[in-house]
Amino acid sequence: MKSLDKKIKIAYCISSLYKAGGMERVLANKANYLARNGYEITIITTDQKQRGHYFELDPAIQCIDLGINYEDSNGEGLFQKLYSYPSKQRLHYSRLTQALIALKVNITISMFDHEVGFLWKIKDGSYKLLEVHFSRFKRLQYGKKGIWGMVNRYRSNLDLKYVKKYKRFIVLTQEDRGYWGNLDHITVIPNANTFQPEERSALDEKTVIAVGRFDHQKKFEDLIQIWALVVSDFPDWKLKIFGKGEQHSFLQGWIDRLGLNKQISLCEPVKDIQKEYLKSSIIAVTSRYEGWSMALAEGQSCGLPMVSYACKCGPKDIIEAGRNGFLIAEGDKQDFAAKLKLLMGDDTRRLIMGCEAKQMSFRFSKEKVMKQWLNLFKEVQQA
Repeated sequence: MKSLDKKIKIAYCISSLYKAGGMERVLANKANYLARNGYEITIITTDQKQRGHYFELDPAIQCIDLGINYEDSNGEGLFQKLYSYPSKQRLHYSRLTQALIALKVNITISMFDHEVGFLWKIKDGSYKLLEVHFSRFKRLQYGKKGIWGMVNRYRSNLDLKYVKKYKRFIVLTQEDRGYWGNLDHITVIPNANTFQPEERSALDEKTVIAVGRFDHQKKFEDLIQIWALVVSDFPDWKLKIFGKGEQHSFLQGWIDRLGLNKQISLCEPVKDIQKEYLKSSIIAVTSRYEGWSMALAEGQSCGLPMVSYACKCGPKDIIEAGRNGFLIAEGDKQDFAAKLKLLMGDDTRRLIMGCEAKQMSFRFSKEKVMKQWLNLFKEVQQA
């Protein structure tokens, strides 16, 4: 048994911190909290390339980039990736091992990135933890066919093999915990609220908000089609979708074809997304899958009633149907539109559900969630 260090040193491994993604935001908030509470935090990246951090980090946090640059292979064909990936993995293993031996950390945490297949092998003396920000079956939900579909099925099976190698495996939801099987080292810790504003939305703006990457996962094309079912009854309401990504033109095409340019806006991401939630009255999520759904958690903390597909995983852990929002069977656009119209047309119901959402958001306060992490760190070191 190792003695519990007075000042615990923790290293996080993630691809990069220059993106405006949910995982990057969660890590920044978590690392800042730990650094301000006396922990020595290092974030080790592989693809930062001297780009700035999208989210602010405490000056006490040390950042190291290993210069592996996996993203340079994005856009390559399968066989090119199969050729280049092993050499990058070997370089990654070597440089990460050197970094961890030099840092002498107590705990090293993989964010389920490129090091997941070998971090547990590194003999630097630190306990190895693995945290996942997507659901068990994410790779199978990409929707890819043919050889890429076979690769994703293989990688999904490999995921389960890898998680068994770590001291602790942390998932975001009780729902997802069940999908990983009977693992005795698994722990459920949800993401903390990104913010917890004292005020809540007045819910008097005729605006529905959606937030996320413009990609296959978020399925915003469904939300655009759902809006076409709503607009005739509520022509003065607007839908704002904040994000960016490879599907921008695809989504704009749907908006153009349905003649919804005056009602739907594709908006650039903003760092102060809290202001946009507070200026909205409902939040909508049409994802094919989630790990947690930061958008729902953020919207809820601002007092927004929620309407979401009941996808794997996250919405069912956040929404209590009929109380703080509505869960919709995946793909049921008619019911989704009906629930939106119910909230849009009933100010009193919207206010009641918004109040419930605000109150229920405290389940995921930073203090409550980070207490779970601190307890886990102590437990791991005392085991």
